[in-house]
Amino acid sequence: MQNRFILCINVLTHYYINTTMKKHNEQQKKALVTAAESLYRAFLTLEESAEVRQFLSDLCTPSELEAMVDRWWTASLLKQDRSYREISEITGVSVTTIGRVARFLTMGEGGYRLAMRREKAGKQ
Repeated sequence: MQNRFILCINVLTHYYINTTMKKHNEQQKKALVTAAESLYRAFLTLEESAEVRQFLSDLCTPSELEAMVDRWWTASLLKQDRSYREISEITGVSVTTIGRVARFLTMGEGGYRLAMRREKAGKQ
């Protein structure tokens, strides 16, 4: 389990560093890896949804949090086989964002699918 966690952290960190808008020098990249690993571990310390809400409220701006909630809501509606137009009408999310979420649902790292599967299993 620990090895999979470390592998996951390494993949996420590599992805983040190589896809960010900012340009980092080598020293900053190394520090960013450490900071990203710390952030991922911080999420794992949270035990209740209220704790995650508190953490995200402190970590993110209201706009960032709204964007994440919109994407999660969109993903759940896509899993229900709703049309892009219907999802846009329900959520107010642009068709472009819906397409991006759909692409990551099918061709992403599998994070949406994993979280949805675990959330569904937790409700049963």
